[in-house]
Amino acid sequence: MAAGQLEDEPRDKRAFGRVKSASAFLGAGLLGVGLLAATPAMPFHAGDAFAQEMKQGPLPGSPPTFADLADKVRPAVVSVNVKSRGAAGETAQKDLPDLPQDHPLREFFDQFKHNQPERRPSRAQGSGFLISPDGYVVTNHHVADKVDEIEITFENEEKYKAKVVGSDARTDIALLKIDSKKKFDNWLEFEDAAPRVGDWVLAVGNPFGLGGTVTAGIVSANGRDIGSGPYDFLQIDAAVNRGNSGGPAVDLKGKVVGVNTAIYSPSGGSVGIAFAIPTSTAKEVVDKLRDKGKVSSGWLGVQIQNLDENIAESQGLKTAKGALVAKIIADGPAAKSELKARDVIQQVNGRTVGNSRELARTIAALPPGADAKLRVFRNGEEREVTVKLGEFPANDKLASLQGGGNDDSDSSASGKELEDLGLTLIPAPEFPGAKTKEGVAIVNVDPNSKAADQGLRRGDVIVEVNGKTVTSPDEVVEGIRDARQKNKKNVLLQVRSRDQQRFIGLPIDKSDEDKESEAKEPTGTEKNKGKR
Repeated sequence: MAAGQLEDEPRDKRAFGRVKSASAFLGAGLLGVGLLAATPAMPFHAGDAFAQEMKQGPLPGSPPTFADLADKVRPAVVSVNVKSRGAAGETAQKDLPDLPQDHPLREFFDQFKHNQPERRPSRAQGSGFLISPDGYVVTNHHVADKVDEIEITFENEEKYKAKVVGSDARTDIALLKIDSKKKFDNWLEFEDAAPRVGDWVLAVGNPFGLGGTVTAGIVSANGRDIGSGPYDFLQIDAAVNRGNSGGPAVDLKGKVVGVNTAIYSPSGGSVGIAFAIPTSTAKEVVDKLRDKGKVSSGWLGVQIQNLDENIAESQGLKTAKGALVAKIIADGPAAKSELKARDVIQQVNGRTVGNSRELARTIAALPPGADAKLRVFRNGEEREVTVKLGEFPANDKLASLQGGGNDDSDSSASGKELEDLGLTLIPAPEFPGAKTKEGVAIVNVDPNSKAADQGLRRGDVIVEVNGKTVTSPDEVVEGIRDARQKNKKNVLLQVRSRDQQRFIGLPIDKSDEDKESEAKEPTGTEKNKGKR
């Protein structure tokens, strides 16, 4: 289960005591095997273990001990316990009718509402760590988002109320402030330098509500893309589990190199693949939250995607570098500029961007109101477009700006079969449940076709073919034939899927008619035959 998931309130401590005891015996056995494997082979007599007094600290040739480091870090790591309340009878009442006063059933429904119990508060747990003596605590956004009460618990069982200073969903960082005038003795600092792959790290947190727990591992990778926004993550192999979210990953100096946020796990438990928000991201966000209570990021107002070789070829580019503008968001900053869908953004203020994630990070680093000078590739030419950036909106506001799209439907429909591409198309307004009058809807995709390989599916709407708006299957076919006549290997489709727009470079083979025509066309020798 991902570290991003929160643990419900702990069960009976005696039950956890049994779990810990069982785990202790199992862990000791595994640790013994690990130590034996890591040390040189030596003669061993059972009596020696009892006769020789074991000393604290690592034995020669054994792995290092992290005891001193753990003693230094643990007092600054806290459990974050959150509570969210529900409205009275919220679930049961939301679908009840609002009847007029004289309705014969009004009294019945009023009595029914009155008897409904209040919704039980939900409780969850995560981790966090102190970063200053005056009580600022760093944790994850998903731990502290939309909660009514926060309680901070230290390793010595001291408890304090806390409030959210600010939170940033894009980076999953939140900053809390303990409601106390006490000056705390222990806090952690951020490490300025990025760790190297292979460096030791300790993960400290509150897994499964057990309280302060320390696990050790190494940095497995830097700059890991886990498909969660434009920012990179550290990958570590220290055991991170449910409830560890928001806890620190520290180096051997006791400085924070990452904020634990998620794990990859097919089983739900730790399999040695955990992800932490690197200090380079976390520290900058924390500073902004402390100063302003929010993160103000630049916003271009576009949907973007990466290029692949097929799209690049269809655009006339030699390499698949840059970020392709899939959609201009209505009323966004780009809508007020000369930027267009199908533009490939290659530079921002002179800085080269290699893909969509680099573009998103570059724009986010600029302040709202700044001018972004973009070098774009359009219709075989490079040009410069300037966009005055807006402020990146909240998630709910962004969703409304992007607008809705078509719902998938399993209803049958007939249409023109494009056999060579494996597509069956009809005008979008004729598609069952259609919410748009623009484009051509896909009603069937051959699972063995190149269209399926490129991710096209039933319900997708083709809006443009090679930059030309299409409203019928015949216009799609015309665009494909035009691309073939220009000896293009791919045709560029602009496709809308629900509320997202993207471009697809669809490989196109010559049609059977073209192949037959070429086969019948006389060769150069035959053309000149009979001529003198």
